[in-house]
Amino acid sequence: MRLEWIDDILAVLDGGSLVSAAERRFLTQSAFTRRVRMIEDALGTPLFDRRRKPVTLLPGVAALEPELRDLSARLKRLSQDLRLSAKQAERPLVLACQHAITATVSPLIVQKLTAEGETSVRVRSGNRDECLTMLVSNDADFAIMYDLPGNRAKPPMRAFDEVQLGTDALVPVCTPRIARQARSGEVPVIGYPPDVFFGQVFNRAIVPRMPDGTTLSIRAETSLTLAILQFVQRDIGIAWLPQSLVEDHLTSRTLLRLSDRLPEQRLEIRLIRLAEDRGAGKAALWDRLVSRFTVPPI
Repeated sequence: MRLEWIDDILAVLDGGSLVSAAERRFLTQSAFTRRVRMIEDALGTPLFDRRRKPVTLLPGVAALEPELRDLSARLKRLSQDLRLSAKQAERPLVLACQHAITATVSPLIVQKLTAEGETSVRVRSGNRDECLTMLVSNDADFAIMYDLPGNRAKPPMRAFDEVQLGTDALVPVCTPRIARQARSGEVPVIGYPPDVFFGQVFNRAIVPRMPDGTTLSIRAETSLTLAILQFVQRDIGIAWLPQSLVEDHLTSRTLLRLSDRLPEQRLEIRLIRLAEDRGAGKAALWDRLVSRFTVPPI
């Protein structure tokens, strides 16, 4: 007994005629009539009383309505459970994201990828080198990372495909109270360790552009951007944070952007994969990310 046969019989019960049942099943009357004859042939017994107009179910079949409805509901639940089990058995898409991107860009991408319920996504966080290592070791399918504009075509990167998803900026921010101190020559700074990406960007691209006479006083140091944001909010000092991370704070004026007096640095957000890893499933997801999920420019 097939689920669609049961639903055809129930449609006749609910509609009271073959004509009404055909409308409920989105079929023409002739197509539905052929289908009910096929059901009868398959079961080897008549189900409909054709002596009556309109044609309706035989009394003995109509008496089985409770059993038919219960069976239809159980078969539908079973079908849904089987589909769900199959999806859960599939390996989720694994994204390796730089720590800051995990808190800023990845929620947007995960929301878009999972909106239709077709993809399960696992986000793993790390620094740049850890993200690339996850790709090489097949512990991640794609990586999403920051880089400096024009910083492409490096020999180690030839093993990877990369595209730009959007832009961001590393901007100097602080509370209004600390902003008043920044007008003096000594700037209290919450910094990054020199061996992490943002530490390298700060030392190579921001420090050389500091105004003459500026002295940086390091008050605290950590590689975690979310921790730095907390330090900034507690009036510990000025920090260079991704604009995407502090946009709401800047809008509400709980934090101030000091780009009028201190340098900032443009960043690119890049999607990266192994060059030789282009299976059909991953290639389709890659194309969806590239074509549909471009991060709005900042």
